[in-house]
Amino acid sequence: MSKLRLRTKLCDMLGIEYPILSAGMGPTLLGEKTGAPVELVVAVSEAGGMGVLGGSGFTVDELRVAIREIKSLTDKPFGVDLLLPKNIDLGGAMGQQGPEEVPLSEVLKMIPEAHREWVQKIKGEMDLPDVEIMMRTNTTTMRPKESVQVCIEEKVPLFCAGLGNPGFMVDEAHAQGMKVLGITGNAKNAKRMADSGIDLLVAQGHEGGGHTGRIGTMVLLPAAIDAATPVPVIAAGGIGDGRGLAAALTMGCIGAWVGTRFLATDEGGALDINKKKIVQSSDEGTRVSTAYTGKTLRASYNKYHDLWAGSGLEPLPFPTQIVISSTLLAAFIDSGKEDFVGGLAGQVSGIIHEVKPAAQVLEEMVAETIDILKNKLPETVKM
Repeated sequence: MSKLRLRTKLCDMLGIEYPILSAGMGPTLLGEKTGAPVELVVAVSEAGGMGVLGGSGFTVDELRVAIREIKSLTDKPFGVDLLLPKNIDLGGAMGQQGPEEVPLSEVLKMIPEAHREWVQKIKGEMDLPDVEIMMRTNTTTMRPKESVQVCIEEKVPLFCAGLGNPGFMVDEAHAQGMKVLGITGNAKNAKRMADSGIDLLVAQGHEGGGHTGRIGTMVLLPAAIDAATPVPVIAAGGIGDGRGLAAALTMGCIGAWVGTRFLATDEGGALDINKKKIVQSSDEGTRVSTAYTGKTLRASYNKYHDLWAGSGLEPLPFPTQIVISSTLLAAFIDSGKEDFVGGLAGQVSGIIHEVKPAAQVLEEMVAETIDILKNKLPETVKM
């Protein structure tokens, strides 16, 4: 069987075979698991796409170790995705010179009284156990500048900013032969990022999992392409098979940034319960809420969404809100209350029906895209 061929400008820019990147999914602060671990990165890159490490859950030192591990397992290009928040609002205990680990129960004491009382009320009403977990203060999200420097020192082929504008580090990255990618959810920010000097822009529609904006993918893509020109645009949000990739290419994008579909793979770093919820989901099986991080974030629907919606509270700033969600989610998991647990996932969950190897996902996506563009589209459209 001859090797499939599907090339765009993205392939030439990044030195890859297929215009597909696995999104750099990861926990924002507390999780020990990551949505895009080393195994997923290697699998996608080895299959001809580009795997992107979800680095937000690592400590700064762990990030360097993970990057070097990827290099030891593949000689193919890969990326690293970090969050670059403007402000870190978690009180004095979270300062740069503070301890590297703080009991979550101690951090909980620092949040506003109304929020703290609500957490205790829910725990009491639901008879939830006290689950003591440690919150790490030396993660890449808490120390973004140090983490960016690690990526530059390690000459990561592609640096991706899952949150924030990475324009400040473009010159230094380019000096090391790196490319820089930003992510946007609207046309105004697309222009701002393009003007900052980045090489690539991901435009993610409202359908996407994790932190997401208000504009649907079909509307966002042409608007972002127009706003970002000449910076090329990669499509994200609702893409889980060749149909989505083919649509993105015909709209003028040079590739796809794929999250949820790669999360539900053998190598995807989601908890088993979260993979299960993805494959069992309908197209209406996700919700956008500020419950988890304080920013609008899409996840598989669960009853925690309803609890937070009924709280009457305003979300705390990112990442402080995570103190609340992590406290309760740890207790939900410990007590087996799976109806209150759900991981980050996009609306594309509705067309994902099984967990399979990442390489198979990529190969099937490429084959379906080629079939649509070469065969089905010409049969459908007569000129």
